[in-house]
Amino acid sequence: MGIVENMVKVILPDGQSRTYTRPVRPLDIAEELQTQTGNKLIAAEADGQLIDANALLPPNGCLHLRLLTAADPKALEVMRHSCAHVMARAVMRLFEGVQLGFGPTIDNGFYYDFDLPQPISEADFPRIEAEMARIIADDEPFERLEMPRNEAIQLCRDLGQMLKVEHLQDVLAEEQTVSFYRQGEFIDLCRGPHVPSAGAIGAFKLLSVAGAYFKGDASRQQLQRLYGTAWFTQQELQDYLRRLEEAKRRDHRLLGKQLELFLIDPMVGAGLVLWLPKGAVVRRELENFLYGELIRRGYQPVNTPNIGRVELYETSGHFPYYKDSQFPPIQMEDGERYLLKPMNCPHHIRIYQSKPRSYRDLPLRLAEFGTVYRFEQSGELSGMIRVRGFTQDDAHIFCTEEQVPAEFRACVEMTQFVLHTLGMTEYRVRLSLRDPASDKYVGSPEVWERAETALKAVCAEMDLPHVELAPGEAAFYGPKADFLVRDCIGREWQLGTVQLDYNLPSPERFALEYIGPDNQPHQPVMIHRAPFGSLERFVGMLIEHFAGAFPLWLAPEQVRVMVVSQKFEQYGREVERMLSEAGLRVTGDYRAEKIGAKIRDAQLELVPYMFVVGGREMEQQQVSVRHRRQGDLGTMSLQAALNRLKDEIATKQIL
Repeated sequence: MGIVENMVKVILPDGQSRTYTRPVRPLDIAEELQTQTGNKLIAAEADGQLIDANALLPPNGCLHLRLLTAADPKALEVMRHSCAHVMARAVMRLFEGVQLGFGPTIDNGFYYDFDLPQPISEADFPRIEAEMARIIADDEPFERLEMPRNEAIQLCRDLGQMLKVEHLQDVLAEEQTVSFYRQGEFIDLCRGPHVPSAGAIGAFKLLSVAGAYFKGDASRQQLQRLYGTAWFTQQELQDYLRRLEEAKRRDHRLLGKQLELFLIDPMVGAGLVLWLPKGAVVRRELENFLYGELIRRGYQPVNTPNIGRVELYETSGHFPYYKDSQFPPIQMEDGERYLLKPMNCPHHIRIYQSKPRSYRDLPLRLAEFGTVYRFEQSGELSGMIRVRGFTQDDAHIFCTEEQVPAEFRACVEMTQFVLHTLGMTEYRVRLSLRDPASDKYVGSPEVWERAETALKAVCAEMDLPHVELAPGEAAFYGPKADFLVRDCIGREWQLGTVQLDYNLPSPERFALEYIGPDNQPHQPVMIHRAPFGSLERFVGMLIEHFAGAFPLWLAPEQVRVMVVSQKFEQYGREVERMLSEAGLRVTGDYRAEKIGAKIRDAQLELVPYMFVVGGREMEQQQVSVRHRRQGDLGTMSLQAALNRLKDEIATKQIL
């Protein structure tokens, strides 16, 4: 049978297929399936690629098609991208001399960068939103235009959009054709897709405006970045705005100052965290908790310096691959060059290489709370979440290829254990894989295939929630499993990571070896793992997750003893001494203040327990116990109260 020309077979998610010998669009297919779906269609996904709802499908061949309505998360992303265009169109209507930067979607919203003579302030938001509402009400279509790159350059020149001209000449220099989207008088260079027409855009709101360098280059002009959010329904928008207000209340930068946890001092340097005594307690408790697990699981602690010779990082590949995000090398008079340590792994590799290794020595698990340094752009720094110096709970496992599944599984289980101990049970795992079309990865495709196959097999055997594959997101040396954790108000944080590495041990890098049972040299495999990731980022996230109210085992101050009046101070100090000798972090409040004021102060400082003592308590050698959330727990003997707290600490309860 001969091949029929101009015939396309469309396979839908439910398995049914349709064949067309005429030009057909996703909108046409949606209307065939059910009349209402066509009106609600936002976009489509053809063979995994997002396309416009009114894009013509290929005239022949076979493709898998998914129709995206408002119920699909990918449809929300398309709608937000279209809302960014509407916002840019409104800004151009209201302001003179607007140069367009770029307007991508981000988590929960979008932004657009503008270069214009006058500043935009929050006072301008109502009239920008009003103009956006008029554009949406007009419900004009988004029309896709494709043209040769040279014509596109001339079009952008004619429009006076010189930032777009630069982008076409630089980033898109290899492209033969490019695409624009037009809506009314507004036209913008854009890859798409977009909603069929502006009326598909739901509820929206402008959120903030900030400065941003063009393409993140601090040597270029600073643009104005206008942030917004959009949702399909007004209720969804209101729910999000409530979450946003709650996030502001939990902001670790504000709570960190209020609770005296950490400090970033301009004289010390941007992005460099000073841990204050209370914050250092939280950090120490986390380190002690993890250290105990490391010893129990067969890790060997090591310590390495904060700098190393540039040649070390050139061999590992970190210096060329991460050069733009590193501090400049330190040039010595004798010609040696040193680098602030960007990664711990090259140092651990040299410890491995410090003596011959046998298969009997493996797996060798080296662990370190190692501080590393990255020169993040100043505009990207944010409290403890994005810093220039941070400590990783880093470990590197050197093992045989046969040991990889068990070791990788143990690393994943350890990350799960850490998260569950802290009450973080809502998370998903992202398997970051190599993009075969990219040249940024080191090592042969065969090595990558072995590494990715091993990683997928382990994850398939485990009961991991919501595992997703992410081609192109792997580290340059190997695939990895990232844990994306959802906090108590629904935000997602990338925390723990486990990475498989066949490349750093290879002959092209460090040429690691061990002597096998055949008495011949073999190459080990490396596993990189960090359950916390960065201690700074992890603690910043914990501050927001707990809103500063740490569980008892982590709390900087666990108990505050307070007296009803100063005549009971001696007994109060005796209670304080006994608690301190039992290992609790305790302070006393013996001020000449009313007990209500003392309780209020302790509540505001988020102290977990308050022991109140007065005449009755002193006579009966008891304490009145208050909990910051549960309130008055009644009077009990000091030993009973102490046992309660010690049990809560030992079991690491999350209250």
